[in-house]
Order: sequence, then structure tokens, then C-alpha cells
Amino acid sequence: MSSVLSPSTAAHTKAPNVGMAIFALAMGGVGIGVTEFTMMGLLKEVEQGLGISTPEAGHLISAYAVGVVVGAPLLAAVGARLPRKKLALGLLLFFTVANLTSFIAPDYGSMLVSRFAAGLPHGAFFGVAAVIAASLVPPARRGWAISMVMAGLSVSNVVGVPFATWLGQTFGWRLLFVLVGAIGLLALAMVWKFVPFQHAHPDASIRRELGALKRLQVWLALLVGIVGFGGFFATYTYIAHTMTAVAGIPSALIPLVVALYGLGMVAGNIVGGRLADKSVMGTLYRVLPAIAVALVAYAVAAHWQWSAMVMVFVVGASGSMLIPALQTRLLDASPDAPSLASSLNHAALNVANALGAFLGGLVIALGWGFVAPALVGAVLAVLGFGVALLSGLLERRRPLAA
Repeated sequence: MSSVLSPSTAAHTKAPNVGMAIFALAMGGVGIGVTEFTMMGLLKEVEQGLGISTPEAGHLISAYAVGVVVGAPLLAAVGARLPRKKLALGLLLFFTVANLTSFIAPDYGSMLVSRFAAGLPHGAFFGVAAVIAASLVPPARRGWAISMVMAGLSVSNVVGVPFATWLGQTFGWRLLFVLVGAIGLLALAMVWKFVPFQHAHPDASIRRELGALKRLQVWLALLVGIVGFGGFFATYTYIAHTMTAVAGIPSALIPLVVALYGLGMVAGNIVGGRLADKSVMGTLYRVLPAIAVALVAYAVAAHWQWSAMVMVFVVGASGSMLIPALQTRLLDASPDAPSLASSLNHAALNVANALGAFLGGLVIALGWGFVAPALVGAVLAVLGFGVALLSGLLERRRPLAA
């Protein structure tokens, strides 16, 4: 996979400290994770603060997801000719400023706009961060490097999201965005100091990057993420409501629930990275059915406090195992347009976010109860498994190298 890199970086970029460089990129993921996932735990407070209904509050989550979908390919393609470090810094600055506008948004309409804007740099940042991380290690460790960058997203759910949830419940939900702004500034400083400079590929262009969209395997990988991961978000979006209304867990313990979910994501991300280094498609074949089983079990276990807490961890772990394999699959499917291909993974995951939040809200509005989104998610995971099987079948007929 040396073709993922430009000639100047193909021989593994020399970094003063590879570990700190990857950690700096992961810190950007922490900020993104806090702003994306804390809204789900503070949904009740947002509803009360803005005077809106639960489905309307869910639309704020969908607006962020739509921003990711729009911004990921657009900003990755436009920034193709920029040195990767400069692109990462610019995206982090955009992200920080956009989140601070959410703090001052006076009403529901302006909050929708600010959440959309905050989502724009999300996918492009993770895309370029994954490419930078992959360039710093030997090809056999790409899955590990990518999973370490994505670990920022997972770790945010262990530390940042529970803290931000407690902060929002105790002192006001808008303080979430001040916290995210502070994390964004810290990530900016760390990327500036530790991430090595990399020249853009000499042939990089918007047209070259958009060439990734001509490949069927790229679209199939994206569809696996959209459909297969939709159940994760259908469940997580309404986790606070499920835990309080179904399991009978006090609202004060929601930060603990979110932390358990985050611990599961950290564990799943690490395991998923190792599995992806062994077999990308094998990981997809195993993890997608596991997600379906976990979500069905969650729907049953959610009626008792202790079992609900256990399954929160399991659902978080099973879902996050999928991400490193999807990211690596897209790099394999489009080696000459790595930034766009990698960014598109996060666009796909946020289409899954919007799809999951919408379908979860729909079945709740129909009166099916707060466990219904998990059952919808199990069906989506099975459909994603079917897409993965199709992708593998087509690859046997025409290998990616062709």
C-alpha cells in the first residue's frame, strides 16, 4: 500500500516522535467525539432549554451528521493540494470556531445551522489524520495506526463525554461547546508541535481525488458503513431515554452509562484494529453479525438495570470494531485518492448517524417503545452484512489491484 503515500512520504515519514504525532491527531478526535456524542446524553436538557420536542432535538444530531456528509468529500477534495499537516490544522481551527458558535446560538433555528457547520470538518479531519497516521508506520501496522487515531473518538466517550454530560446537567448544557472549544485549541497546539510536515502528492488535484467515486468497491464499502453502522446510532441516540424509562436507571447515572459505552468503544476499537491488520474483509464478515446479535440482546436486557449496563458496554464494543476495517478497506479500494476515500468513511458513518437517529425516532413516535430502535438496528446490521458479502464476491471476480 505504498501507493497511499506521496513519493516524499512513501518510505515511512521520519517523525521526531511517532507516538506523540498519533496522540496529537487522536486529541482532535477527542474533541469531535465530545461534541458529537454528548448531545445524545444531554437530549433532555436541550429539549427543555430550547423548548422543543424529542424528535426535534434529534434533528440537531441529524444536522451535525448532514454537515459531516457534506463537508467530508468537499473539504477533502478542495484541500487535496495542501500539505496534510496544514489541512489538519485548518480543519481543527474551523471545527473549534464552529462549535463556539453553538454556545451563543439563541434559538432552535440558529442552533440547527451551527450544528451543521460544526459537522463540516469532521470527516475531512479524520480522513487526513488517518492518512497521516498510516504514513508513519509500516504497511502491516496501518490498521493499528488508524485505530489509534480513532481511539480519540472512543476515549472521548470514556472521559470527555461523561464529564461534558455531568457539566451540562449541573451547570447548563451550553457549556458543552466551551469545553469542545478548549479541546480543539489543545489539539491545534499538539498537531502543530508533533505532527511532521508532509508535502502534498505532486499529482494531487480535486479531479484525482474525485476519481475514487468511480469505483464500485468504494461505494460498497460506504454502503456497509451506512447500513451496518446505522443500528449503533439508532441505539445510542436515545440511550438516555432507554436507560431511564425502560431500565429505571436514575438520570444522575447517565454519565456512568455513557462511560461504559465509551469503554466498550475503546476495547472494540483496539480489537478491531488488530483484526483489520489480519483480514479486513474477514473482520467485516464477523463483526456485522455480532452487532446484530448484540443489539437484539440489548433490547431484551434493557428491562433490568444490571443487564442493561452490561449490554451498553457490549454494544459499544461490537459497533466500534467495525471502524478500522472500514477505514482500511477504503484506503485499499482507492490508493490514489486516500484523503477523500478516508474522509468518505466518516461521511458514511454520519449518514448512518442521521439514518439511525431518524429511524429510531420514527419507531418511538409510532409508539413502539424505547427498545425498538435497537431492533431496527439489528436489521440494519444484517443488511450491512449482505452488502459486505456482495463486495467480497465481486472482489474475487475482480481484485482491487485490477
